[in-house]
Amino acid sequence: MQFDTNGSGEIEAIFEAAHSAPRIIHVADATGKAIAIALLNKLKNHPNVTLLTQQTAVDLLTSNHHSLDRLNVYDEPECLGAYVLDRPSGEVHRILAKKTVLATGGIGQIYSRTTNPLGARGDGIAMAYRAGCRVINMEYVQFHPTTFMKNGAPHFLISEAVRGAGGRLVHEDGTPFMDKYDPEWKDLAPRDVVARSINQEMFENGLSRVFLDFKSYIEKDEIERRFPSIAKQCMQYGIDITTDLVPVAPGAHYSCGGVWTNMHGQTTLNNLYAVGEVACNGLHGANRLASTSLLEGLVFGNRAAEHLMPLLADAEAPSADELPSWESTGVYDPDPVLIQQDMDRIQEMMWNYVGLVRVEWRLGRAMRELRQLETEIESFYRKSTLNDALVGLRNAVRVAIVVTTAAWSNRKSQGCHFRV
Repeated sequence: MQFDTNGSGEIEAIFEAAHSAPRIIHVADATGKAIAIALLNKLKNHPNVTLLTQQTAVDLLTSNHHSLDRLNVYDEPECLGAYVLDRPSGEVHRILAKKTVLATGGIGQIYSRTTNPLGARGDGIAMAYRAGCRVINMEYVQFHPTTFMKNGAPHFLISEAVRGAGGRLVHEDGTPFMDKYDPEWKDLAPRDVVARSINQEMFENGLSRVFLDFKSYIEKDEIERRFPSIAKQCMQYGIDITTDLVPVAPGAHYSCGGVWTNMHGQTTLNNLYAVGEVACNGLHGANRLASTSLLEGLVFGNRAAEHLMPLLADAEAPSADELPSWESTGVYDPDPVLIQQDMDRIQEMMWNYVGLVRVEWRLGRAMRELRQLETEIESFYRKSTLNDALVGLRNAVRVAIVVTTAAWSNRKSQGCHFRV
């Protein structure tokens, strides 16, 4: 496009148009789901794509895997694919690749309350860390103020778009309380401020939850039009958002840190890319702005593809003869009681010691206890046959230590990292 620099105002008009465009385009209250469905449908019909389901990545396959000297035939370490567990058969396969992309999502499941799905255990970050990748900014864990909080129900997200539409945070008697924490912005304060305010309100009053009031501040027709997914989910657990107060509490939501990448999604390990929440490209800074992650995933997924595709033709394919097959050292079936107990310990420890408010002595205790627990888990891992839960447990404790160490090292409160 050519611009008239003689004062016609074309540049100003373009900037004005850009600033008048909406930052977020919604598909009711399920925008991410709509994007995911569109992408999956495209992938299913692509002739060059094979989707493997019921698989769990165990570790990245690198040229210096397990530090075997006979494999040091490359100038620098590089990623050559991954070891992948086929869950139905229990077998671990090598999947070799010229280029590998991590797109494994977040870390929310290392906390006892989270909006994240069950698989968000930090698997990609743990694998990249073990492979020697640079991992940065892991102390910046964003906590969402409002996750559904009712006994026997999952902790799903109640969008802050509700408060944007006028909903208020209240006690069980309907009394709003955000005025005393942020008199100017009240319920529309930044989400880290709102999350800490709810946490403080719960602590001071011995509460396990507060409430979100749709019904008193938003017209019923608007609630039904704008929040159909939230209404459906809440109704499954006996809450009608048009007539009832919705029980909520903060939950771990988004990791602003991750595997360091450049603007093409490249990590510090050759031939390995990372996109989405597993990556840290600097876009989010110390506190992600709502919905920016959807845009980031689309943009950096595309950037990584555009960068690596022209390189594939000349890239040398990894040789299976130079790389070891998976050697299982496990002789026992993994004990599900031990796995669940250890996972519960990680989640409770992270929530209580490395949560919304970080205190030096809590962080110190968390590091000591998590390191001891990791030693036990690694021993358990080596002696057991693999399943998804055991792989996830190993990854979760490693990522928990990375987050805790980063939070300990950074004494400055900034964004979603808050030190007392």
